[in-house]
Amino acid sequence: MITSKDFAEKLQKIIEYYELSASAFAEKIGVQRSSISHLLSGRNKPSLDFIIKLSDTFSEVDLYWLLKDEGNFPSQKNEKPETEIQKPIEENTAEGKTQTEKKEFRLPPSGDTSISRIIIFYKDGRFDEYKN
Repeated sequence: MITSKDFAEKLQKIIEYYELSASAFAEKIGVQRSSISHLLSGRNKPSLDFIIKLSDTFSEVDLYWLLKDEGNFPSQKNEKPETEIQKPIEENTAEGKTQTEKKEFRLPPSGDTSISRIIIFYKDGRFDEYKN
């Protein structure tokens, strides 16, 4: 088992590796900022809950390295398993032709075709409305 001082040094190394501030790190793993401050100062020892949250959030942190000073950080235990994104895309076309979807656009019947209102929606939830 490592001392509080050793754990604080390892925690600082993890925070620096991910290029986070102590408060951003606390937010990312779901603990209070004061918990990180107390751990970094050596005042408190880490709880099991803290260790689990740290391990779940940052898979590169090897628990043996963190708690017993065995192994490496970042851990290089296994190669990442092949995910759906990494698998080659199989072509689903007939004779190399791609299918395109055609949408019909209908013009309004002749008559008054002037624009009465335009609404612009923004990603932050705001909108602007322009009336003629």
